[in-house]
Amino acid sequence: MNVIHHTIINELHTLRDVVRWATTQFNAAELFYGHGNDDAFNDALQLILHSLNLPVTEFPELFADARLTHAEKQVIADLLYRRIHDRVPVPYLTHEAWFADLPFYVDERVLIPRSPFAELIHDQFLPWVVDPDEITHVLDLCTGSGCIAIACAEAFSDAQVDAIDISSDALDVANINIDKHHLNDRVHAIQSDLWSALDNQHYDLIVSNPPYVGADEMATLPAEYRHEPQSALEAHDNGLALVEQILSQAAKFLTPDGLLFVEVGNSDYAVMEKWPDIEFLWLDFEHGGHGIFMLTQAQCVSFNQHYS
Repeated sequence: MNVIHHTIINELHTLRDVVRWATTQFNAAELFYGHGNDDAFNDALQLILHSLNLPVTEFPELFADARLTHAEKQVIADLLYRRIHDRVPVPYLTHEAWFADLPFYVDERVLIPRSPFAELIHDQFLPWVVDPDEITHVLDLCTGSGCIAIACAEAFSDAQVDAIDISSDALDVANINIDKHHLNDRVHAIQSDLWSALDNQHYDLIVSNPPYVGADEMATLPAEYRHEPQSALEAHDNGLALVEQILSQAAKFLTPDGLLFVEVGNSDYAVMEKWPDIEFLWLDFEHGGHGIFMLTQAQCVSFNQHYS
């Protein structure tokens, strides 16, 4: 029996005991918190409450001094061991992540949702989308878990949303979430290498959170990120290989008034250096995050004129 299991099973008794002890251990282990929580306490609290089928909102004082059963302690110890020893992010342990105030199933076939796109979707892409009711067709490129596509469908209630990914494993997860949110009639998971499987559909809104991490940045990522599919994180050409393919084809899939939003994270400076003739609009976020640009359909045409 390892130290974590021995301590929880033999020395701790209540929910309060376990949350306090886990917080201390998470801090001592110097875990990385980039997958939905900001600190050791909230990371530990979410993991423990989820294992007990309690609401994952705030510390439940009503149950704080309730004694845990041996079986409950065993489950918690197993989870804490994997979080500390294996550095598995909490959403992969609970198979749940929240994005745009919506719950999603996740496992290690997809990235854990954490994009600042959530803020844009919550605001219905205002002020760039003048009339949300006129958004009837949305495309989510590199959909992964389907969180962006599903959140867009919730934000634009009359829209049909195509959710594209090259990975059949990712699309299996996306379909779980489409079913979960009862959106089979409006969100369509499609296997495609970016544009390859699309016909002549035109979209009012194209959004994409593609792989954009360059090799140098990949080498510096915390251990928690190693549990995520590398193909969903890393891209060649300093992270810009897929971004270039998106930019080169977007114009012909956008409506004349259509808008393209692409997340590139820390590759934002590389984007501006590679394509200096394009006036990317870089968006600011009230709730944190960076590295999303917007282009109009006309600007996408201009991109092809300059760089094709």
